[in-house]
Amino acid sequence: MLLEALNRGQCFSLPGVFDPFSARIAAHYVKGPLYMTGYGVSATLLGKPDAGLVSYSQMVERLAQITAVIDVPVVADGDTGFGGLANVAQTVAGYERAGAAAIQLEDQEFPKRCGHTRDRRVIDVADMQKKIKIAASTRDQQAFMIIARTDARTQLGLDDALRRAEAYLAAGADALFVESPETEDELRQIAAAFKGVPLVANMVAGGRTPMLPDQTLFELGFQIVIHPTYLLGALTSGLEQGLAELVATGQESSEIAQFDRLNHWVDFDAIWALDEEV
Repeated sequence: MLLEALNRGQCFSLPGVFDPFSARIAAHYVKGPLYMTGYGVSATLLGKPDAGLVSYSQMVERLAQITAVIDVPVVADGDTGFGGLANVAQTVAGYERAGAAAIQLEDQEFPKRCGHTRDRRVIDVADMQKKIKIAASTRDQQAFMIIARTDARTQLGLDDALRRAEAYLAAGADALFVESPETEDELRQIAAAFKGVPLVANMVAGGRTPMLPDQTLFELGFQIVIHPTYLLGALTSGLEQGLAELVATGQESSEIAQFDRLNHWVDFDAIWALDEEV
């Protein structure tokens, strides 16, 4: 169980996956928990930004598709819980049934925004505490983690964000995620304020938070480091480079994964094995 592993002091680096294909490849290399990124799901499902456009039904369906092809824990982005308290209860129950090991809930107003963008607004602390309490009471198993995220740093400052995180911990959160600290010193302050509590650090290249190695963040006191846009960025670079070469030369690049690699990652061997059985 992920929560048990964190309570034993283990640390994890989680790349962000967004569909079964990316999850299958990531699980092979990481051999540990993965993060289902709302940014990545919005980009690949809709071709649109992470701005509250993906519905609960779409997210929980994508989550179930991901967990069906891998056997490692998944920390799933639950955005704001997709509405009020009844929506939060539905989201937590649905994510748990779909196979997530943890859900991340944030204190943004609706429509939410990606955590490293501008113009984010947060709800009242008391309202978010109610969401956390509902989430904790709705889950079927105590091992299903509730990760409380606050986006207050950008709008209201670090002190307010730390007070909110403390309030969310008191409301029943299992782990805390103070989004978009802007300096290494702020990361240190967060870690110092919540010693012994599982903490999440978010590494987004080009985002608001300085990019630090996983090991440095572990040593600071963050047990979960997520890389939500890294694989989407790798995919984007591959598409851009591959298409540029195809357009320029009229030929497919020999550097691109060949047909046999694609067949491997979609597990065509399992289909051929069925044919051989009959």
